[in-house]
Amino acid sequence: MLKTYRIAVIPGDGIGPEVTREAVRVLETAAELDGRFAFEFTEYPWGCEYYLKSGEMMPEDGLDLLSGSDAILLGAVGYPGVPDHISLRGLLLKIRKGFDQYVNLRPVRLLKGAPCPIKDVSPEDVDMVFVRENSEGEYSGQGAWLYPGTPQEVVIQDGVFSRKGCERVIRYAYELARREKKTLTSISKANALNYSMVFWDQIFAEVGREYPDVETHSLLVDAASMFMVKDPKRFQVVVTSNLFGDILTDLGAAIAGGMGLAAGANLDPERRFPSMFEPIHGSAPDIAGRGLADPLAAIWSAGQLLDHLGYPEWYKRIVDTIERMLSEKRSLTRDLGGTASTEECGSAFAELLRAGME
Repeated sequence: MLKTYRIAVIPGDGIGPEVTREAVRVLETAAELDGRFAFEFTEYPWGCEYYLKSGEMMPEDGLDLLSGSDAILLGAVGYPGVPDHISLRGLLLKIRKGFDQYVNLRPVRLLKGAPCPIKDVSPEDVDMVFVRENSEGEYSGQGAWLYPGTPQEVVIQDGVFSRKGCERVIRYAYELARREKKTLTSISKANALNYSMVFWDQIFAEVGREYPDVETHSLLVDAASMFMVKDPKRFQVVVTSNLFGDILTDLGAAIAGGMGLAAGANLDPERRFPSMFEPIHGSAPDIAGRGLADPLAAIWSAGQLLDHLGYPEWYKRIVDTIERMLSEKRSLTRDLGGTASTEECGSAFAELLRAGME
């Protein structure tokens, strides 16, 4: 019996529409080749251009419109003329928090053929997945701005760490490490952040008592950033807070081929709400509309979407096809040393995916 999934598509800003178009192409190709599932896409024109016309990044009933979807595919958010804190909080963070997508899952994997700035590192040395807390922490948006414009001006930015929020994301990471028989590393900064990170470390240890079979490690974030460059093979599954996960996964992208290969999933593991899938490279307004954007990160995130819907074999096929394109230097965009346009890269990927099923 054919299963039809409703996918909300938010192309967003800058290169978002260009890369999202190729991700949709790949999803359509997978559906055609598989025969068990199909997609109905609904596109929403939200983002910075929408904000400049309406004064809001998405309509007031935006979450209601998205709630009937099985998943959300997001392109990118941000464009000159709209402050980043407005574009981020008015769309991306609003969806993450509104749908309680408390796990941000980001693979950091050096595929064969991908460039790596670290000397003498092989693909086997860089194969990790980050479980980033995605709903509170340093990005909770709590604080105060006191006495603005005076010599006494004070800004307070609060981090919010709840037992529920920490326990559930840490437990997700333990379950992932157990299922995949991998080590788990927690990254914090308890020596300097004497409340939030001490609390995080305490809960990591408490939950860990339920998983004696999982090998664990704990690192301060500065040491972790050093070891990601000097000895990346020590990391397999990593769990960390919202801010540290955001920063370290950009570092991870840099050592695993660049932002054009960086995908991310925003998950509600309990599936009460739709989860959201996106490349993490941002909107890159300087190259928007020129056909220069690399669509492979968006395509990788489409693979994560298929995995989430219950088709892990398609996730593997998509990642394997990315690796084949990289290894054969086939139809790559400029950031990966090629000359192909965004559309040419996406078209070649779909053709290679199709050929792999024949």
